[in-house]
Amino acid sequence: MKVPVVDADLCTGCGACVDVCANVFEMGENDIAVVKNPTGAGESDVEEAIDACPSEAISWSEK
Repeated sequence: MKVPVVDADLCTGCGACVDVCANVFEMGENDIAVVKNPTGAGESDVEEAIDACPSEAISWSEK
C-alpha cells in the first residue's frame, strides 16, 4: 500500500498540501506539514498535493 510522506527537512511550511488535501495533511510543530491520515483521500488527490508542493517535500512510500 502506498502512503504519502513528508520530508521535514525539505518542507518550507507553505501549507499548499493542506490547502489541496486537508483530509491527509496538516501543519504540525514548527509549521512543518505532517501526514495526519494517510488514507484520508484518494491517490489522485494526494498526487495533486504532491504536485502543489514547491519544495518537493512530499513523496510516496510503501507501507
